Amino acid sequence: MIRRSAGFLTQAYALMDLVTIQIVFFIAWWLKFESGWLFSAETLPRSDYFLWHLVYSAAALVCGLAVGLYTPKRRKRFSYELIRILQIHVLSLLFLLSLLFVLKVVDISRDFLAIYTAGNVLFITAYRLALKIGLRMLRKRGDNRQFVLILGAGSLGRRFYENLMQYPELGYHVIGFLDDFQKEHPDEYKHYSPILGGIDELENVLRRELVDEVIIALPLNAHEKFGTIIDICEKMGVKTQIIPDFFDYLPARPYFDDFAGIPLINIRDIPLDEFRNRVLKRTFDIVFSLFVILITLPLMAAIAVGIKLTSPGPVIFKQERVGLNRRTFKMYKFRTMVVQDENDSNTIWTVPDDPRRTKFGAFLRRTSLDELPQFFNVLLGHMSVVGPRPERTYFVEQFKDEIPKYMVKHHIRPGITGWAQTNGLRGDTSIKERIRHDIFYIENWSFLFDLRIILKTIVNGFRNRNAY
Repeated sequence: MIRRSAGFLTQAYALMDLVTIQIVFFIAWWLKFESGWLFSAETLPRSDYFLWHLVYSAAALVCGLAVGLYTPKRRKRFSYELIRILQIHVLSLLFLLSLLFVLKVVDISRDFLAIYTAGNVLFITAYRLALKIGLRMLRKRGDNRQFVLILGAGSLGRRFYENLMQYPELGYHVIGFLDDFQKEHPDEYKHYSPILGGIDELENVLRRELVDEVIIALPLNAHEKFGTIIDICEKMGVKTQIIPDFFDYLPARPYFDDFAGIPLINIRDIPLDEFRNRVLKRTFDIVFSLFVILITLPLMAAIAVGIKLTSPGPVIFKQERVGLNRRTFKMYKFRTMVVQDENDSNTIWTVPDDPRRTKFGAFLRRTSLDELPQFFNVLLGHMSVVGPRPERTYFVEQFKDEIPKYMVKHHIRPGITGWAQTNGLRGDTSIKERIRHDIFYIENWSFLFDLRIILKTIVNGFRNRNAY
């Protein structure tokens, strides 16, 4: 059985990264100066390059230790590791360039630096991915396992056990349960790991069995036992984790936050709560909206003329919608219906063959061209290019009581298009399904996810069979 301590793994990862960086240096040197594939002007001697390479290596090692790259990541996705690798080598390159600038070293080859940095990212990513895949295969067949003891054989403990068994590649093996009220599992759970005794036998079990982690899955009324349990685990050098008894009430992936020095459980992890993500999304919104407005100005002018020629009234229809943090704003659309009482437009759904539509308006709605003025809402900060679609105040008041978690969509800016819409949930479709997709988007936002939704919107076309 393959078992290594966390300290050994940390040292092994750091050593392997350093060895890889040394290999990449010689590959980059050969490609630039000896292969003949690239133009090579007179620059510094190799000894000087090797000196700066050592500076880069040290910077990469320090950065890696700072961001936790060398700690075991059994539970982390590889995307987490990839982001850290990119961060480390970009920072190391910037540090090296800053040092070269301060010391006025100008003869170092930029081609070499580009090959060297890209090679480090590529080779380290490749060997780490291969290592992760290999470890998963070993764990799946029973090697490199971590042994877990679950305290509590009730519904919470059983649920954790069931979930853990669905991921054999993580390499966790439950040696058993401890429970004060059950000596064995009910018949339907006989295939589970056995109940080894009561909670008061914890220390004896830890002395007798090889246990890496203890999972506390006890009800809140057993709270007074937690201190003793944690003391025993720390005395025996075993990691302890607690599953809160109110786990079923947490609607998403919770995480710990800090407020005034007190740890808090934040029940919903929203990537756009991070400042850098908001800045990235807002910058993209402004640039993309300006681009769309500029290239569609002639089309919007033609639509405005068409509206004026086919129906009396204003070109732009303004309607109050609920947006970020439940604040209302005026959303812009090209007018597609006859002018009507504001109360009717705010409280009545459109239906097939709606008599309020104009002929030209029906065309605009089917092709979604009536949505083009919303790019001005994006510029004004009311909306985003991608996000949950905003709804009228009247219907928000209805849905918040009827649809579970409906109001969660207002944690971020509403969008012109969204994950729900690209999956066909527009017009007369299930509100519950839309909210499910909206919450998935909110909790899994990334810049690449936004690009994927925009591309999917373009590929699927702008025609909407559910738009009346």
